[in-house]
Amino acid sequence: MAMTVPAALPPTLAGTGELFQLLRDGTPRTRAELAQLSSLARSTVTARVDALLASGLLAPVGEAASTGGRPPTRFALNRDNRVVLAIDLGASHASVAVTDLSGRVLDEKTVDSDIADGPERVLDRVATIGRKLLTAIERPLSDVAGVGIGVPGPVEHATGRPANPPIMPGWHDFDIPAHLGKTFVGPVLVDNDVNLMALGEYATSWQAAPHLLLVKVATGIGAGIVSDGRLMRGALGSAGDLGHVQVAGAREDVVCRCGNTGCLEAVAAGPAIAAKLRERGLDVEGSQDIVDAVVAGEIAALQAVREAGRDLGTVLATCVNLLNPSVIVIGGKLSEAGEYLLAGVREVVYQRSLPLATHDLRIVSTSAASRGGILGASAMVVDAVLAPRAVDEYVARQTAAQTA
Repeated sequence: MAMTVPAALPPTLAGTGELFQLLRDGTPRTRAELAQLSSLARSTVTARVDALLASGLLAPVGEAASTGGRPPTRFALNRDNRVVLAIDLGASHASVAVTDLSGRVLDEKTVDSDIADGPERVLDRVATIGRKLLTAIERPLSDVAGVGIGVPGPVEHATGRPANPPIMPGWHDFDIPAHLGKTFVGPVLVDNDVNLMALGEYATSWQAAPHLLLVKVATGIGAGIVSDGRLMRGALGSAGDLGHVQVAGAREDVVCRCGNTGCLEAVAAGPAIAAKLRERGLDVEGSQDIVDAVVAGEIAALQAVREAGRDLGTVLATCVNLLNPSVIVIGGKLSEAGEYLLAGVREVVYQRSLPLATHDLRIVSTSAASRGGILGASAMVVDAVLAPRAVDEYVARQTAAQTA
C-alpha cells in the first residue's frame, strides 16, 4: 500500500524522506553527489536538502575539494538533532540509556530491578531514571524522538504488549507503550530482549554479515534472527524461542518450566548447569557462579559448560541447516565462560550441519556484551523515526512550525 504524505508537506518535498536515506550511514555528501545517487534533478535535491537542514536532521560538515569555483558543502546526518531513550529489562536488572541518532550512548545507568515487581512499578522506575539521565545531559523531554524497550519474554511487537511471559507475573497484555507514553513523546517500541540483542550486535558489529543468529545463554536460552539485515519476528513475535526445542537424547525426566521435558533450556541453561555442578560437590547457584568456577579452572565446571555447548550445538546445527546464517553470536552471562562454551557449540555444529551451510560460518562470542539490548533498543527506534515516511512527517511539522 502506498504511503500517504502529510498534507502540510509541500509537493516538491514529498520525497525528502527517501533522499534522507542516502545520508543515514553518516557519510558526508554534496548536493551533486546526492543528485547522482538519487537520479533527481539538482534543483529538487537542493530543495529537499534545504528542508532537511532547516529541520535539523542534516548539518554541514565541511567542504569537498573544489573542481573550480567555490568548494561545494558536504552534509551528513545531524546525530544530535534528537535523542533516544533505550531500556533493557532483565529478570533482576534494568538498564536505561540515552543515545543520539547514530546509536552512540550519551549516558546510562543500570540498577537492580525485579521484573516480578510488576509493570507499573518497573516502568515507573525506568521512566524516573530516564528523566534523570536527560536532565544530566541537559536535554528536555521534547528532544526524545522515541523510546525502545526490551523485556525478557514474548512480545506482540505490533502492540507492544507482552504475551504470557513466563517470568513476568502481571505483565501479560499490559499496554507498555501507553504507560510510558504518559511521560515521553514519540513512539514507544517494545520487543523481546533477545531480539534487541541480535539487532544491537548487527547494528554495531556485523552489518557486513546480514544473516545473523544471536543466542542468549543465561538463566534461559533464546535466539534473535536477523535476515537480510532485518529482524525476523514471525507471525506473532515468538520466532527464536530456541530454549524450548527438545534436545535429542535428553533425559525424559528433565522437566522444563514450560511443562515439556528435555528442552534445551532445561539441560543447558544456567540453572541446569548449576544443578549438575552441585551434584558434583561445587557450591554454585547461578550463571555468575558457573563463570567464576570456569575462570578458576574447576574441572567439573569446564566439563559441564562444554557439555552444555554440545547440547546447544545439537539444536543450532538444525538452525544452521534451516536458516544458513553467516554468523552465530553467543551472548548472555554464560558466554563469559569463553571458549569452553563456544568449543562445545562448534564441535557439534560443524559436525552435524551441511558443508555448504558451514562453509563461511563464524561462531563467535558477543562483542556488544551487556550493552547489546540497549544498543538494539536504540537501533529499533532510530530505524522507525528515520524511516522515509517518519522523516517526511517530521519535516512537515518543522516546516509548519517555522512558517506559523
